[in-house]
Amino acid sequence: MDAFQEFDQPPVPEKTGGAIISHAFEMYKGIFIYALAVMIIYGFASMLVQPISGFDSQIFAEDIISGADNLSMMNMWAMPGTGLFTGLSGLLGILSAPLFVGLIYMANKYNTAQPLKFTDLFIAYGQNTLNIMIYSLISSIILGFSFVLCFLPLFFVFPFFLLGYPILLFENASFSEALSKSFSIAKENYMTFLVAGVLGALISMSGIFLCFIGLIATLPFYLVVMYSSYCAYLGRPRELIAAE
Repeated sequence: MDAFQEFDQPPVPEKTGGAIISHAFEMYKGIFIYALAVMIIYGFASMLVQPISGFDSQIFAEDIISGADNLSMMNMWAMPGTGLFTGLSGLLGILSAPLFVGLIYMANKYNTAQPLKFTDLFIAYGQNTLNIMIYSLISSIILGFSFVLCFLPLFFVFPFFLLGYPILLFENASFSEALSKSFSIAKENYMTFLVAGVLGALISMSGIFLCFIGLIATLPFYLVVMYSSYCAYLGRPRELIAAE
């Protein structure tokens, strides 16, 4: 069980996309090393998935390049190991969700001038873990389906999930409560969430221009945008303190 305790800290960002991104930048600078650790852990786990599944990413990339002019004729699912690789990757994403939520917790600790510990990254594996994983599964299905529909629906749908993880962590909510509350707040403030979400996503993906290696440094930024959005619209979170 966990208890919560209020504490006074610096002011929250204004309810604008620019203010949220600016606040997220300040937070990200303070937890950058831990963001790298999250990506290294996740990347290492991802590397184990490929040999287990028998999927060959190099052959996959070569097939995409060779069939660039006629991708619609390429049957990706016919490649050996593709189905198992996709399934294992999805499972890894769900199991890693608490780790990503742990980085949100680190952002809150930095924002409230508390000492940071590496083990804090794993707090969500003992705090509302099941609901976090279920939420991850549901949101992945919805966003994945939106992506399949010619990508455009994804652009309009993903802002509704901006607050889900922070709500699950700081309010110990169920996955359904997190979905409902996140959707409700985003619906009432859609343009701000869209601007913050798009800017956060663009910054997170900017590492792709550094031969993909830069993604390790930039991809976790979107998680901190979630935290800053939570602060802007729901105030400073209450501190999680493990009960004795």
